Amino acid sequence: MIRFEDVKIIRGDRELLSDVNFEVKDSEKVAISGASGAGKTSLLMALVGAYPVAGGTIRFRGQTVSPATVLAVRQSVAFIGQEPALGAETVREALLLPFSFRANRGALPSADAVSDVLSQVQLPEGILGKRCGVVSGGEKQRIAVARALLLGKRVFLADEVTSALDGVSKRAVMDVLSQPHFTVLTVTHDPEWFSRCSRRLVIDGGTLSSGSRVAPGGSSNA
Repeated sequence: MIRFEDVKIIRGDRELLSDVNFEVKDSEKVAISGASGAGKTSLLMALVGAYPVAGGTIRFRGQTVSPATVLAVRQSVAFIGQEPALGAETVREALLLPFSFRANRGALPSADAVSDVLSQVQLPEGILGKRCGVVSGGEKQRIAVARALLLGKRVFLADEVTSALDGVSKRAVMDVLSQPHFTVLTVTHDPEWFSRCSRRLVIDGGTLSSGSRVAPGGSSNA
């Protein structure tokens, strides 16, 4: 599904990461952790072509990620950042915005479908009339997840996607993304996320350790 092969990432004159090698299989949930500024978010952004790599190869569904293929990657992947840009005036408009694009025309979700995804991420239907500028960061994250669900996304790149949520909302989002048909690569420091994932990758000193299997309760064993 997702494969990094000898990937190197440089920011300015600083080498953030080198010799990054790991694979995320279809339907797998994998967590990435590490110190602030270590390059965790850069890995996610590199996969969708938003951050250049200085070396190596990234593959998505067997195809090399390049300027020629990155649009297809972005159409298949949901990138949920810490402060998602909703791109519209109201929450309703933000949820329906992608369906105004040619690629999604004809797939406009019903009112029941919208209601269902809002319920899944613990958002009230009353939020639809709110202006995006006044909703909280945690609400924006859940709106972004809801929009991805409406679009039928199956691959989620999540950057601290539950960091701004209360316990109930956090577990609702985790329950959604933990469904077996989703593939998830998440940047997180949350032990609850570790317990939901099959592996935890750790960035330390510019390198990434892979193969750490997550045991029940959130601890990991090499």
